Amino acid sequence: MTRAEKSATVEVLKEKFSNTEFFYVTDASTLSVGKVNKLRAMLFESGIEMQVVKNTLAIKALQALPAEKNYSAIFDSLKGPSAILFTSVANSPARVLRAFRGADERPILKAAYIDTAIYKGDDQLKTLATLKSKEELLGDLLGLLMSPMSNVMGALQSGGQTVMGLLKALEEKGE
Repeated sequence: MTRAEKSATVEVLKEKFSNTEFFYVTDASTLSVGKVNKLRAMLFESGIEMQVVKNTLAIKALQALPAEKNYSAIFDSLKGPSAILFTSVANSPARVLRAFRGADERPILKAAYIDTAIYKGDDQLKTLATLKSKEELLGDLLGLLMSPMSNVMGALQSGGQTVMGLLKALEEKGE
């Protein structure tokens, strides 16, 4: 790889890292070609992009980005074979990796970057898979907000029928 190609790759990676709030660093080095293709297909179906990069180029791209994003905490995970999974949904790669792995031990999760928080180690995969996505949290919040309103509306409707029944009974009694 020439110096110009390396510079171009670093620029592309800088753009991806700056435009993506969530990414995972994995090791799928011992998987067969068929299994890697199956993994890529599963990731693609979930809207996740898998890119195998040189660790030094990834580190250079991350170093060029703002320090307040806490990218430096992930540098020690960028050793050995690495594939980076770029996603727009924080828990999606973890769910795909768990579904793909089954009883296998690969691909291994080295680290995950979730909006300045770093999750290191393969033991974090279960935690990441159980995180709720933004859409799930908004749905839960909407459900919680709608519940009291539904109860009030139900009480008003049933109360209205009771009041109408009382008025009708009083009217009949008066006649």
